[in-house]
Amino acid sequence: MVSVGERLSRARVRAFIGRDAQLERFEEALAGSPQAPFAFYVCGPGGIGKSTLLRRLADRARTAGRLLVELDGRFVNRDPADFERAAGPFLDVPGTVLLVDSFEHCQWLESWLWHHFLPRAADDTLVVLGGRRPPQPQWSADPAWSRLLHVTELEPFSEDQARSLLVSADIRPELRDRVLRFAGGNPLALSLAAAAGSEGCGREEIWAPSADVLRTLLSGLIGEVPTAAHRRALEVAAQAHSTSEELLAAVLPEEDAHLLFSWLRDLPFMESTHRGLHPHDAARETLAADLRWRAPNAFEAMRRRLADEYLRLLREAPEERVWTVTDELFYLFREGEALARVRTWSREDEVHDRPLHPDDLDTVLRMAEETEGAASAELVRYWAQRQPQAFSVYRLVATGRIVAFTARLALPAPPDPQDLATDPVVAAAWRHTDDDAPVSPGEHIGISRFSVYPERYQVPSRVIDLSSSRAQAESARARGRAYGFAVYRDAETWAGRVKGTLRDTGARPRVGEHTYGVFCVDWRRTPVEQWLRRFTSATEAAEDPSEGPSPVSRSTFDQAVREALAHWRDAGAFAACALLRTRLAADLEDPAPQLRVLLRRAVDELAADPRGVRAREALTAGYFSGAPTQEAAARRLGLPYGTYRRHLRQGLDLLCEALWQRELHGPPDPSAT
Repeated sequence: MVSVGERLSRARVRAFIGRDAQLERFEEALAGSPQAPFAFYVCGPGGIGKSTLLRRLADRARTAGRLLVELDGRFVNRDPADFERAAGPFLDVPGTVLLVDSFEHCQWLESWLWHHFLPRAADDTLVVLGGRRPPQPQWSADPAWSRLLHVTELEPFSEDQARSLLVSADIRPELRDRVLRFAGGNPLALSLAAAAGSEGCGREEIWAPSADVLRTLLSGLIGEVPTAAHRRALEVAAQAHSTSEELLAAVLPEEDAHLLFSWLRDLPFMESTHRGLHPHDAARETLAADLRWRAPNAFEAMRRRLADEYLRLLREAPEERVWTVTDELFYLFREGEALARVRTWSREDEVHDRPLHPDDLDTVLRMAEETEGAASAELVRYWAQRQPQAFSVYRLVATGRIVAFTARLALPAPPDPQDLATDPVVAAAWRHTDDDAPVSPGEHIGISRFSVYPERYQVPSRVIDLSSSRAQAESARARGRAYGFAVYRDAETWAGRVKGTLRDTGARPRVGEHTYGVFCVDWRRTPVEQWLRRFTSATEAAEDPSEGPSPVSRSTFDQAVREALAHWRDAGAFAACALLRTRLAADLEDPAPQLRVLLRRAVDELAADPRGVRAREALTAGYFSGAPTQEAAARRLGLPYGTYRRHLRQGLDLLCEALWQRELHGPPDPSAT
């Protein structure tokens, strides 16, 4: 009897198109060819087919009898030790194949992998990494790694490959050209079209030339949502980082969660992970934008319902789940203005935190003295003796080097006179409670007393992100917490950043040569749920198109810029491109030709910055000069193809940023120069 896994594998083989060179190279490695690479790195934009290729490589590895370890970068913890535990067989069992998909979500591991993890691999092992960003250039340039590493930047399907996919999906011949005009060689778009089938592809209203490709495909694929409950399930999946059946049951208690989860799981843009369902990134953005446009009030109501459920989990979940729930909670509000002021969402220089160990104390004291002075270092020593459990040290994932520390104190009422006499900041916090609303016996205050990251001192960073998440989770779970306090040296700047979420007490205590601002929230007056609503309302305001920010997300906007450039020489396709439906073109009297002028001028203006000179040349040669291919554009500039691609990527990034600023703020004011 054929197993389900084997049936799935056979189905993937039948549906798989192209990528022959990558498969052949991987087969050579499986066969043990001495010339074959040890590490395969697959990169490319969202929807280009990385995950599909990795699943096919996994099938080949299983067929070859290899032990397979599959990890998803979206759910890799920050601590390298966790990654090492999850990938343990790769270090211990000869012949193991390790596949890591969505590597861009754990890119901070890259240096650690090359330096510390991969060199310890067991014999005859192979590793495959798939992500949106290419590897750091030093690995390809390293003479040792260059012979062991095979990097593939996936390209769109050729017309023949795209047509083959539609044939295999039984799309009727008379409809294939129509699909190809819209989906081009984008594997995700083609796969969604194939999933919609001939009936969906034959509906003229679905394939109208002015429609955005992914939104069109999703609309045709989902069609009429069966019931209002199914639409609410879509609203959950579009917003939650991952959707489990338990989450659906919690936020839709009156519905059949099992039925809804099964329906969601069968949608072809949904990926199943160990935490639940996760829409493909491009599909999620499109789906969320469409649902928000169709029913904005219902969409925001679902966001609040999800936030309430995450808060319940924060209070009741096992300790090991708390930080995951905190991340999912703030993922909901990642586009809000209030969070954007204080959080970075950056994965550069990724850190992980550990409790303070006695061996760390000398390093922590040195950091404190270098950044805040000897008096502050003595206070760190005092509190490390009084509350060592309050301290966290932060290490770079790549090297393990300690780069920062924080301390979140819990202080019961009445205050200890020794604490008041020793630490002016803690004394100022207690004085504020006396003046504002005294703390009763049995209650306590929490105070984020130290946040010392010498290389990024008290500016938004991953250290502050993580420490804030910990503090907020502690506040949600604590019993009897009356106040929460945060302490910043640059009081005026941080007063603007925390406006609306923390109150400036006005206290400016002095420690050594520096004064500090003390900010607070009274958790008795403002319960955590109500405090969170401030992020919700800030998000809603930010999404009102009349208030400034764009009605499309940044990633959707960047995709529209690239689409417009790709269709530059086809006037009809350019006139239907998504960029014409952004605010950028809203006020143009004759949108298509005027947008062409605006784009060309924006490219030329890149040369005003020395960084943009080569970027402008690459964009001009690649899109405006008539060069039929990127290779031809590189030859026209007399550059190696890899160098040209680097300049082109930089040019696209600079151009998208310049146009995005215009999208947000309008054209520059000539009188301001």
